[in-house]
Amino acid sequence: MSINQIALVSLTSQISPSDLAATASAIQKQITRDLGPIWGIQATINSFPDLKSIPAGYWPITISETIDNPDDEGYHWSDVTNHPYAVVLYESDGSWQLTCSHETCEMLVDPYGKRTIVSDSIEDGQGRVGYLVEVCDPCEDSSFAYSVNGILLSDFYTPNYFDPIQNAAVRYSFTGAITSPKQVLKNGYLSWQDTISLKWFQATYFDAAIQIDDVTNAMQRASGPLRSKIDRITKNPNKRLSFGTSSEKHSKAKAAFEKSTKSYQENFIQELQKLMTLPTWR
Repeated sequence: MSINQIALVSLTSQISPSDLAATASAIQKQITRDLGPIWGIQATINSFPDLKSIPAGYWPITISETIDNPDDEGYHWSDVTNHPYAVVLYESDGSWQLTCSHETCEMLVDPYGKRTIVSDSIEDGQGRVGYLVEVCDPCEDSSFAYSVNGILLSDFYTPNYFDPIQNAAVRYSFTGAITSPKQVLKNGYLSWQDTISLKWFQATYFDAAIQIDDVTNAMQRASGPLRSKIDRITKNPNKRLSFGTSSEKHSKAKAAFEKSTKSYQENFIQELQKLMTLPTWR
């Protein structure tokens, strides 16, 4: 199995090298422990100080204070050499880390933004349709995120998400927040193409109830691969509203992680001091 390699680079001075490295470390654990075994993926993610430091063949994820689609927090695409990449909007509340996780998971499962899975439509009368594989979108709200190394990372659905029937013994998303096939959680969405009419549809849960719309015209006006088109036409007005509450909810887990990490660091420093003189900048 080939190993995909991802480079995480900050284009803003608002992110310290240590925060960038900590984010890469948390997402690496997510890839190795959570996403990889479920989707059959192997990948590494490392932080780099700038774009010129990225080795050839790596898939870059850049974080900056502005991106070309101001209505979105991030998206992934592929460049002229057919290498996938992602861009993430920096947010001072720390939600950029959650977005990095979201884009990493989706880029690894669908590198070129055009993978579809055929299953029965959630819209009555459509029959079999082709769902665009966006593993984080139906559960993208931060209220469904989970903590890794004290950092909130995105939930994602499993291949069983497109099963024909519900099975109580099956996991439909990593955290278990999704409990049935093709379920769209609050502030999430799901997109598909009718294989007969070739029209595109989208189920959004941005208001009080799920709404299904024909988005064919909007898709035709948008540019790029399928995934990028969906990103550009989907306007989620609630995407960041719950981040503060979700972050507070996970604050105990973050505090516990930081406490245990500090203890580990101090013990290791004391151990090294027995063997050598450590530099003053430690």
